Amino acid sequence: MSDLDQLQHFIGGKQVAPQSGEYFDSTNPATRETLYQAARGNTADIERAVAAAKVAFEDPRWRDLSQTRRGHLLRRLGDLVGENADELARMEVLDNGKLLREMRGQLATVPEYYYYYAGLADKIHGDVVPTSDRRVLNYTTREPLGVVGAITPWNSPLTLTTSKLAPALAVGDTVVIKPSEHTSRSALRLAELALEAGFPEGAVNVVTGFGAEAGQALVDHPDLAKISFTGSTATGARIAAATARRFIGSTLELGGKSPNIVFEDADVANAAMGVVAGIFAAAGQTCIAGSRVFAHRAVYDELLERVTERAKTIRIGDPLEAETELGPLAFEDQRDKVAGYVDLGRSEGARVITGGRPSDGGLGGYFYEPTVLVDVDNDMRVVREEIFGPVVAVMPFDTEEEVLRLANDTEYGLAAGVWTTNLSRAHRVAARLDAGTVWVNTYRAMSPMSPRQGFKNSGVGIEHGTETIKEYTRLKSVWINTSEDAVADPFTMRS
Repeated sequence: MSDLDQLQHFIGGKQVAPQSGEYFDSTNPATRETLYQAARGNTADIERAVAAAKVAFEDPRWRDLSQTRRGHLLRRLGDLVGENADELARMEVLDNGKLLREMRGQLATVPEYYYYYAGLADKIHGDVVPTSDRRVLNYTTREPLGVVGAITPWNSPLTLTTSKLAPALAVGDTVVIKPSEHTSRSALRLAELALEAGFPEGAVNVVTGFGAEAGQALVDHPDLAKISFTGSTATGARIAAATARRFIGSTLELGGKSPNIVFEDADVANAAMGVVAGIFAAAGQTCIAGSRVFAHRAVYDELLERVTERAKTIRIGDPLEAETELGPLAFEDQRDKVAGYVDLGRSEGARVITGGRPSDGGLGGYFYEPTVLVDVDNDMRVVREEIFGPVVAVMPFDTEEEVLRLANDTEYGLAAGVWTTNLSRAHRVAARLDAGTVWVNTYRAMSPMSPRQGFKNSGVGIEHGTETIKEYTRLKSVWINTSEDAVADPFTMRS
């Protein structure tokens, strides 16, 4: 693809130019090189996409397709994603700066999501409900909602798009995707693969552009049945308010400030690697990042030394090169935000023991050094607010009760890590942590089979697993009188 190729929307199975004729640049964050121009979507483009999705939803070729056949299509899409995994991985690396080896790892697992929901597609059913009158049959059905809007972020575009798209297609919905303006290309390619897999034109549509223009238009569209969004808590709150006004559903996976707790009986070497993986993988640009580390005072010094020494040796550079361990932040504003938080931490009294500086990585890009902060407490903004970068705050604690209070003293509740060799403590602490996902002696483990939910300001609704099917369907209760007796006059008293 040449530097200034123009990418169109994907609507109704076709590439469609933006109604306004406007495009915007997409930049490689490692080099600041302009990669391509993407269509700048607006209300008119969203109108076309939702209309195409609505036509596809109501078309008997999709509406009446058997659940088993929908599963076959999803399996074929999973196969195509696997066959094109290297191309898709490189697209995402160039768009958001994540490591090629990490993206290859992610793309190796993305087909499994389609296979999982392919197998689940013909196991979606209602129930027969017992009634007090055996002559009356009551049963429930689960029906597709209609047109679903999916607004996805830039940090793991295909993985997070798939977590919305696969269950929506499995139940028979159609979808309009608005990807982040920083990562347009892989979503457009995914829509092409869906068409190739045999999904009907209009089942999967993509409108690229900015949140305030295309994203807001999608949220506000009257024909939309649901919004599924992954992103910031502030944007999620606005979406929740907009969908509530129209009485439609929303699934919102939002921010996090996850605690990673190391007890005195932990294997400190393993815990240190878990801390490093939890915060420095993907340059800390994950909602589940373990950005608050609490270490028992008995192991605090050892853990801090191990984490700091590894942070100092993390290799920053070109994300396409195999030896690189930390790529750039996804765009300039994000790098500046991270730098601003570290400066704020210093002003609050935090001490930087490694990192704490922006870098160009030798390539002119938006890099930031792996950073470890100490002399911090739970009242500092740098500890309370989501930074979304390679910055970790490390704090000591003395007792289990103390660390549970500190860990739960946050507006977020997305994830948490626990490092201990005490099985009783593992279960006890996991039960008391206010987090939708708790990892014990590991971090960032994930599966399409395991449901994920955020507590508090980390979101509403469930992604992954069988539970998410309820998010993309509506429940109908049907009552049938099987008796051949005449219906009684309701105003005549019965003996």
